[in-house]
Amino acid sequence: MFNPDTAPYYDRYLREFKALPQRASLDIDAAHVRNISEIESEIAKLAQVPQSALMLAGDPFILSTRGAILKSASAHLLPTISPYRQFVAEGSLMSYGPDTGDIFRRTATYVDRILKGTSPGSLPAQSPVKFELTINFKLAKVLGLLPQASFLQLADHVIE
Repeated sequence: MFNPDTAPYYDRYLREFKALPQRASLDIDAAHVRNISEIESEIAKLAQVPQSALMLAGDPFILSTRGAILKSASAHLLPTISPYRQFVAEGSLMSYGPDTGDIFRRTATYVDRILKGTSPGSLPAQSPVKFELTINFKLAKVLGLLPQASFLQLADHVIE
């Protein structure tokens, strides 16, 4: 699920992902949403499909409407996978994405260099280097999706 106005590149990501050889039988469809009404409609529609889950993009619209998204997904008992640990604390089943704390800590190095006279334009762009897996085990039990112990051991954070 994403807003094509705030994250137009996600359609391309999905096309490239679908072109990869798949090890499992998955149907992946984009849910373009631009408002709360569309969010609720898409979630209700997806919840009618057995063994469905919702993967949330990290676009600004999804970040700002995550409360409504997670509330609707919870009402429909629809598992959600999200990009940030905060989503899991707020009701998503699991997340895998960049460690935002690490990003903020590394930002301090940039600020220090700029304050010491380095031109911001001369600093290289950086990508996240630390990623984290968070699992809401409490919600997994409610949904009847008990992860194997080996998967739980991979998690950086488990909410019980």
